[in-house]
Amino acid sequence: MKYAMLLATLLTGACEVGPDYHRPAAIDSPGYKELSGWKRSTPMDAIDRGAWWSIYRDPVLDHLERRVSVSNQNLKAAQAAYEQAQTVVQQARAGFWPTLTLSAGVTRESFGSGGGSLTVGGIGSGAGIGGSGSAAHTVYNLQGGASWEPDLWGKIRRTVESDVAAAQASAADVSSAKLSAEAMLATDYFNLRAEDALARLLRDTVVQYRRALDITQNQYNAGVAARSDVIQAETQLQTVQAQLIAVGVQRAQYEHAIAVLAGEPPAALAIPPGALASRVPVVPAGLPSALLERRPDVAAAERTMQQQNALIGVQVAAFFPTVTLSANYGYEGSALGSLISVANRVWSLGAAASETLFAGGVRTAAVAQARAAYEQSVANYRQAILTAFQQVEDQLAALRILEQQAAAEAVAVRSAEQALQIALNEYRAGTAAYTAVITAQETALSDEVTLLSIQQSRLVASVALIEALGGGWDTSRLPTKDELQKWNPILPSGPIMRPLRNP
Repeated sequence: MKYAMLLATLLTGACEVGPDYHRPAAIDSPGYKELSGWKRSTPMDAIDRGAWWSIYRDPVLDHLERRVSVSNQNLKAAQAAYEQAQTVVQQARAGFWPTLTLSAGVTRESFGSGGGSLTVGGIGSGAGIGGSGSAAHTVYNLQGGASWEPDLWGKIRRTVESDVAAAQASAADVSSAKLSAEAMLATDYFNLRAEDALARLLRDTVVQYRRALDITQNQYNAGVAARSDVIQAETQLQTVQAQLIAVGVQRAQYEHAIAVLAGEPPAALAIPPGALASRVPVVPAGLPSALLERRPDVAAAERTMQQQNALIGVQVAAFFPTVTLSANYGYEGSALGSLISVANRVWSLGAAASETLFAGGVRTAAVAQARAAYEQSVANYRQAILTAFQQVEDQLAALRILEQQAAAEAVAVRSAEQALQIALNEYRAGTAAYTAVITAQETALSDEVTLLSIQQSRLVASVALIEALGGGWDTSRLPTKDELQKWNPILPSGPIMRPLRNP
């Protein structure tokens, strides 16, 4: 009874040393500068909390994106790192419980001149068995023991707190890796479709240039054009044909990159040519303060702060004495058949305390180091928020400016097409040199390629904006402390870790 009272006293008197965690004030912004005065020509689209890429309404892209969660190797590596973090939590929680041991042994021993001992299954050593003038005998023992270090100063609790925060940060890293891979695949996909559109444009241009070559050939045969006009028309045609061939190089590289992101060897994936999307969805940016909840990298930085804050308490606890409780119970006797009996019973209870009186300032330095690491994590957290603001502002500016540029370039394309038609008509009439046709052709093709490039950039910027906004993710998807502490490492978790809750 008195030992139970002692144990209760130890437990009720336990405390947690070190600072409790409170999220530091974050850098905030009243709004996005780039949103002021921007009237979008396309309606706002809401982000699907899971398949954010569905706003592009492209079934091929949808199919490829869904393979990222299953087969992307970088994501699998991040998931494995998260599972490691989960097991670390379980290892830390093991410190709350006593350590139990069970031992059994048999010892053959003798005392006297030339005596020795032999131990089997227990602890003992000797120079021999039996000896002159001694009687050898055998001792059997069976004992169970327990030892426990009560968490009086909260060292274990702070360690668990730190490991839980680290596991939550690792879970956010999984989401960051997944979002990054999905955004990269979408970017590569739109770049590939831009190459398809460029190839289609160049093929149409080849057809137009062949017609121009026929016109110059007819003019030359009629004796109203020089041979140089024919050669110039052939050169124009051959140049575009070479450009068309070169398009295949970049397209192949984008297709290979998409295959790797989808977890496939490049030889296993072939994407048929398709059209580049003409619609550029723009998602609502929301309030800047929402980025603290919607960006997994910001959430990871915030969880790292709590991890480092708890480690301060771990180091502070080293200043206090360590208390160890121990108990042993068992049987020891010379007859195996009657070993387990009251006469052979042995037991012990013990308590010990130890305290380091002088360590040359190592504990003080360790606390200072932990505090500095925490301050570093605070700075990293605030920098992550600033970077998030910058990335959103960058893509909002890109979308706004590219939309204006696209409208202006579309006008230029129409004007260039009219100028080319006029130049061809004047050449047929013999009132203009063929150099005017060549100049008009080059200008028209350059403007069309530029307009295509702007559309490509707008789609890529749209993907980048979704990624900068967190892709529909929020902090409610992080595993809770209870989920992490109940997680069973023996059970298979599957491709998506069980503690990561779906919205």
